[in-house]
Amino acid sequence: MRDLSALIKAYDVRGVVPDQWDEDVARAIGAAFAEFVRADSGATTVVTAHDMRDSSIPLSRAFAEGVIARGIDVVEAGLGSTDLLYFAAGSLGVPGAMFTASHNPAQYNGIKMCRAGAAPIGQDSGLVTIREWAERDSYDRVPDRVGSVSSQDVLAGYAAHLHSLVDLRGVRPLKVVVDAGNGMGGHTVPVVLAGLPLEIVPLYFELDGSFPNHEANPLDPANLVDLQRAVVEHGADIGLAFDGDADRVFVVDEQGAPVSPSAITALVAVRELAKGRGTTIIHNLITSRAVPEIVREHGGQPVRTRVGHSFIKAEMARTDAVFGGEHSAHYYFRDFWRADTGMLAAMHVLAALGEQGRPLSELTAGYARYAASGEINSTVADAAGRTAEVREIFEAEGATFDELDGLTVELPDGAWFNLRASNTEPLLRLNVEAPDEARMTELRDRVLATVRAEEGPR
Repeated sequence: MRDLSALIKAYDVRGVVPDQWDEDVARAIGAAFAEFVRADSGATTVVTAHDMRDSSIPLSRAFAEGVIARGIDVVEAGLGSTDLLYFAAGSLGVPGAMFTASHNPAQYNGIKMCRAGAAPIGQDSGLVTIREWAERDSYDRVPDRVGSVSSQDVLAGYAAHLHSLVDLRGVRPLKVVVDAGNGMGGHTVPVVLAGLPLEIVPLYFELDGSFPNHEANPLDPANLVDLQRAVVEHGADIGLAFDGDADRVFVVDEQGAPVSPSAITALVAVRELAKGRGTTIIHNLITSRAVPEIVREHGGQPVRTRVGHSFIKAEMARTDAVFGGEHSAHYYFRDFWRADTGMLAAMHVLAALGEQGRPLSELTAGYARYAASGEINSTVADAAGRTAEVREIFEAEGATFDELDGLTVELPDGAWFNLRASNTEPLLRLNVEAPDEARMTELRDRVLATVRAEEGPR
């Protein structure tokens, strides 16, 4: 019996190939997934897609072998982004599995799994069962048939669905630099944004799972440098950077300055509220306080959640929210099966920019009201102890606290910070926001001084 606890994590499968998993493991996970979705919903078919990594095709095919061995059919959507897989699972009404390690380095691969309709499968919603069955890799049930494997190209349908949600045909001409980071944006952007009044300047559209130019992780500012430079050099109106599996998008304005994902969340929320088909907007607790303020100003109802896609999607289902955003640049849409899609978020920003005449820096200025630190990670041996020390310091200053996700501290002058321990590493993650840059810097440095203080003798 194999141990897959280090491979199958809270939200997905993620590990080094072949050190942590290989085709045999993929085959076992495929069989477990097939048995799970059959027992869970009576599913008879699943859909798969894969990114451009060298290991993705062999792993996805081995997974399919495991699925069909359990009597379930497989539809292979082939090369695609993660949100293309969600489209396939939603439009076909079948469970899905996407083979990608997103922004991780080349030696990694993984699987993101979902139910029919792109409903997530995570630790609390079936992933533990799938792991246990894959570890055992034996079943009492004898299938009455071997499943079949077929192929279906869903890229055109994916593009058409996105166009039905955001019509870009009437926008003013825009010059758009897109950095695909050698990831799946290089496959989907040319199809989705073709035939529109957009001049696309491509950066790193060649699909290459070795990521020869930079990591496909735009959350790291170092990976935005090429995009920022190209936007200025080409006199572009906007820059877009997709991560490896293109389910996240980061935005750069015409001056080459990154636009906060919180500002993008607020901008898209206002557009979704204007449709008049719902009022609830989801945001996680480390997004800017500007987001709930702006949502309320436009007649919406903001709902605050923990960090993580499973919490966002669960709250969207519970509240019938029209949209949800995270500061990590994941954006979720009710019209897209409550799934996250970087492409649809990018199209909303392009529409907002192209439907009026101001530059992006002016358009987004009203959505960025406060100074934020971004997420700062600190390696600590005792995360709980350091968090308790921080709380004790601020208790004497009239602060208020909540523990929805880590420790959130709100101060009387409107400044706040959140301190969260990583689930997988010895890290504390700090996010600080304040009315101005000086106050944010002062508060950030003060909290970090406690978090990073050397451990004294006990």
